[in-house]
Amino acid sequence: MTLNPSTYRHHYPSPAPSPPHEFNHTTGTAANSIAVLASSRAVLVGRLTAATIVISQTTGKITSIFHSVLQASDFPPGTDYTDHSPHILLPGLVDAHVHLNEPGRTEWEGFWTGTRAAAFGGVTTVIDMPLNAIPPTTTVAGLKEKVQAAQGKCWVDVGFYGGIVPGNPTELRPLVQEGVRGFKGFLIDSGVPEFPAVSSTDIALAMAALADEPTTLMFHAETIPPIADSVGDDVQQSLPPLAPIGPLDEYATFLASRPSSFETYAIAEILSLAHIAPNLPLHIVHLSAIEAIPLLREAIAKGVNITAETCFHYLSLAAESVHNGDTRHKCCPPIRSQSNQDGLWEELMQDGGCIKTVVSDHSPCTPNLKLLPSSITNAQNNIVAGLEDGKGDFFSAWGGVSSVGLGLSILWTEGQRHGISIEDVVKWCCKNTAKQVGLENEKGDLALGFDGDVAIFDDEGCFEVGEEAMLFRNKCSPYQGMMLQGVVKETWVRGQRIWNREGSGFGKGVPRGKLLLERRT
Repeated sequence: MTLNPSTYRHHYPSPAPSPPHEFNHTTGTAANSIAVLASSRAVLVGRLTAATIVISQTTGKITSIFHSVLQASDFPPGTDYTDHSPHILLPGLVDAHVHLNEPGRTEWEGFWTGTRAAAFGGVTTVIDMPLNAIPPTTTVAGLKEKVQAAQGKCWVDVGFYGGIVPGNPTELRPLVQEGVRGFKGFLIDSGVPEFPAVSSTDIALAMAALADEPTTLMFHAETIPPIADSVGDDVQQSLPPLAPIGPLDEYATFLASRPSSFETYAIAEILSLAHIAPNLPLHIVHLSAIEAIPLLREAIAKGVNITAETCFHYLSLAAESVHNGDTRHKCCPPIRSQSNQDGLWEELMQDGGCIKTVVSDHSPCTPNLKLLPSSITNAQNNIVAGLEDGKGDFFSAWGGVSSVGLGLSILWTEGQRHGISIEDVVKWCCKNTAKQVGLENEKGDLALGFDGDVAIFDDEGCFEVGEEAMLFRNKCSPYQGMMLQGVVKETWVRGQRIWNREGSGFGKGVPRGKLLLERRT
């Protein structure tokens, strides 16, 4: 509803859509603190409008919303009030695909650094993937060890996925009871020995175990077809005709080793098993190949409960621009051609498309594992002259792109070429990602009763990606040196300002992130 601010001057705006416990009308003072964020532009329920949002700093919930810009004088003296006009109030982003790697590989990332990086970019919730930490989240014991490691280190809210691996179907339901937001399995080697790939039999067992559970079953959908010109990363040890097509430091050689048929064949295999659990939501993570889109569309038309995500890097980077040896671009599935990128954008922009979400798939490592040649500095994409003592080898380098906290700006920058709106961004990165992990009634929107997670976004501001913009542990990213449009000015988590770009950053604050362990319903 729209209210006339003058009607409520000098007292709490009333009638409030929810009981105004924060204000004591007898004393005229704030009994419990509130924060008020206002702007001429805010995205509320998928629509850009003026708004004033009242958040209880006691419960962290949004208690009132007004579709106009109220003034500070409309609230009790001393209220934490800011009019952020003309910047946009966005729901905090929900990044549903992040590898935080703790415990076990904290030299790669960790809860402290990874969640600070998220907050820098307006991400207020991250969902941690089940692999790359040791132990992986494939058992209840593994989950509990990860939860223990996360205590007191999270600057934003953190949820957890479980993993499906050979031999753990009896662990899946207990993991649901313990609060995991979904499950992920690989149809191809994951790159770490403690998280092996699953077979069709393993997938069938997982589907049967989870058929009636409130969860989502997700897949890294790559597998080697029965007859192929490549065997992926093993290509460097193979004899003709499976030998690499060119030098190992040339991106074209790596790209040819992970053709789109790897994705289409894996997705076809998953779809062939979907009948085992027809009500279980299925999800394809980091879709790269546009050749898979018709398969997914056809399945959805037949009633299969399946969706897909793509990543910021697939929508902004293209194979033609990757210099030889620049392994910062290596990920699996690979970054493909510009025409493939355009096809992903086309599907994403379709209202009925199969790609529903955009995520980071932040998968970092220590810089030495990227095997970068010395001619590629930490800040520039310099052209590499040639392979240097095994450096620049796309096959031996760790596969993963570091970008958590940069995604909103990456998407907004590239999206200008495609005519996207800020409402589109909220749909792909807030509302739909929250729904994917069962948080659609508390996160992903600015609505009454939702968590007061807010990103203050300057859609016209620009910045260069330097070390100060990469708060993740290892400053090694293909976005280094790029100019991006769209700057997060502040990040709020459940009514508390945790990041202020114009002020002292994180200041003397302490991590306020919550571990999201409530069972999905």
